[in-house]
Amino acid sequence: MTDKEKVKERVDAQPDDASYDEIVRDLAFDRMVERGLADVRQGRTISNEEMGHRIAT
Repeated sequence: MTDKEKVKERVDAQPDDASYDEIVRDLAFDRMVERGLADVRQGRTISNEEMGHRIAT
């Protein structure tokens, strides 16, 4: 499936009264999830402890 087809599918899944901002927010969220899953598959993760340390500094 091409990127264009994926976007069209996500937009078509939105309710008819969805606003432009809601659609864009949904597309952005979907992209963030895709990127996160790709990071996990490629081993690009850190522990909760390390994230806590990064936030604190």
